[in-house]
Amino acid sequence: MLISLTVGKVDAGVAVLLTQDKRLIEFPSILLPPNISSGSIVDITVARNLSSEAASQSAFQSLQNEIFTTFGQRSPSPPILRCRNATQTSVVLEWDPIQLATAELRSLSLYRNGSKAGSIPRPTEVQSTKISGLAVDTEYVFHLVLRTSAGTYASEKLAVRTHKMTDLSGITITPGVLPAQLRDSLETAVERIGAKLIDTVRIDTTHFVCIEGRGQMWEKAVEMNIPVVRPEWVEGCEREGRIVGVRGYYLNADPRLRQVGQGVGIQNQSQEGGRQSTQSRNSRVLQQPSPQQQTSPPVPTESHGEESPVDGPSHGSPTPAQPNGTTNSSPASPPPPPPPKDGRPTEPKRAGEEEHKVRREDGDRLRKPTGRASSSDSMEEGGGGHTPGDGASFSEVAL
Repeated sequence: MLISLTVGKVDAGVAVLLTQDKRLIEFPSILLPPNISSGSIVDITVARNLSSEAASQSAFQSLQNEIFTTFGQRSPSPPILRCRNATQTSVVLEWDPIQLATAELRSLSLYRNGSKAGSIPRPTEVQSTKISGLAVDTEYVFHLVLRTSAGTYASEKLAVRTHKMTDLSGITITPGVLPAQLRDSLETAVERIGAKLIDTVRIDTTHFVCIEGRGQMWEKAVEMNIPVVRPEWVEGCEREGRIVGVRGYYLNADPRLRQVGQGVGIQNQSQEGGRQSTQSRNSRVLQQPSPQQQTSPPVPTESHGEESPVDGPSHGSPTPAQPNGTTNSSPASPPPPPPPKDGRPTEPKRAGEEEHKVRREDGDRLRKPTGRASSSDSMEEGGGGHTPGDGASFSEVAL
């Protein structure tokens, strides 16, 4: 289509064109022919470019398909959690590489029994972790939570039970510097107890066995805080039928700290202490007098002109005076025997007490007539006109 336009005004960038019906059209000056000025008439042809239009539409549609394929069909995948190894007090978990698609990673967290146990460092590189300090023979539930810019994705829950003390299948041993013969015997012992033997130090290595602390694997085991023990530790586990402590099996440990047999070291200490306490108790029993020696007083005898140690002085013999001027008319009783350890008197002791009581009563009965006879004799010899006054003893009266 051909259109004739009259140039009205020409500027550096825009020209004003007038149509035949007096309408103004702003037109770029750079598209006009050279040497155009006000009043010039120009013819402009206008037509639709269908081929270019089709090419542009095709390019736009291809871009839309690429965007949909890249960002619309794929999304992050939930992590897949597995148990790699379990021991009496630890669990090693692993998972497949995380799939983020086109989303951005925010965090990857591990949960234990519904509570957050911690965040995984470098989730795109690290694909395993070890959880220590667990209880023996206890079930735990773990799951991972992946947080991205496209949303949050959680793995399936994984139930893991720690092993019993007698279950040695979770022990994973890496051998270090060992002679060939000792290494062969170690492999045989590990196979007998049901443990595993690997050639490298990994995250699931539970013990590093060697006789010398040197080498790259030994350094890595020390760096990863893996117990470094001697081969005797495996023999101790086999002998005990359960996992034993590593304290006495370190490279520089004292061999006397090792337990030989089912608690033999503790039993020896208990038996030694029991023998010492028994010997001490027997020596104390031999030093103590028997109950009869403690409770039996001297046997009293009737006085026939002779003095008895229990019956007191004979007729006419004065009684020793006490410092306060009174007469000691009762015999001195022996000190009470110490109470038995169980608080109940034995039969020999009870019989000795009864016998002692009867003898004291006999002594009191024998002393009473003696005192009266002495008083009568004194009155007869003294003419009956002199008797001891109050507070005076028989030793102060002249006979």
